[in-house]
Amino acid sequence: MRSSRSAADPLDPGPAGFAHRGLHDGAQFLENSPLAFAAALERGAGIECDLRLTADNQVIVFHDADAWRLCASPLRIAESTLAELSRLRLGDGPIPTLATVFAFVAGRVPLLLEAKVDGDIWRWVPALRRALAGYLGPLGVMSFDPRLACLLKTNLPNVRRGLVIRDRWSALQRSLAMALADPQFLAVDRAALAKPWVARARARLPIYSWTIRTAAERAQAAVHADALIWEADGRP
Repeated sequence: MRSSRSAADPLDPGPAGFAHRGLHDGAQFLENSPLAFAAALERGAGIECDLRLTADNQVIVFHDADAWRLCASPLRIAESTLAELSRLRLGDGPIPTLATVFAFVAGRVPLLLEAKVDGDIWRWVPALRRALAGYLGPLGVMSFDPRLACLLKTNLPNVRRGLVIRDRWSALQRSLAMALADPQFLAVDRAALAKPWVARARARLPIYSWTIRTAAERAQAAVHADALIWEADGRP
């Protein structure tokens, strides 16, 4: 039987879960694109998306460290300015900034924002402070790097913070990361869902699971997690 916590989750996306990088579908609805976000909104799903910092400290919504796979460009995100990256095309439009996503979503569904820190931790807090200012919709910022959650707790305490955890992490690595991050939610590798440490953590804070892609994975995650981060046939 699925367990439950007494405290309500302010990021609860409801039964539709979180669409991973938006509701994308190959070249028709590219990941992290406005079309993918529009499709997720039409379905009533929360949206999970990826954040990267440009060379001039602007927050854009993009997964990869370079633009080759999605935009056929060798530009590296962290080494390029927003003006340079704005010339590229992600499908029919430019790579979205976080500001454009905020304007489009406008608080209608919760957002899970995964910061791709890549060791460049110190630029993130001032950039996020500027980017998140004024947005009133439900959102959480998460990362594989526990230092980001630690910095958010001190510098942006009103922003809900999360830790993304891989199954291959050792028990020591996981414990140290959780102690440093002091997260308010966890995004857990689906391969770890049935493990006892997940059930123990779930008694204290919400557990989201990534990336759910099949009906079988969906059935398991529905038992062990509070919300699914899904794509393809993993949709609830």
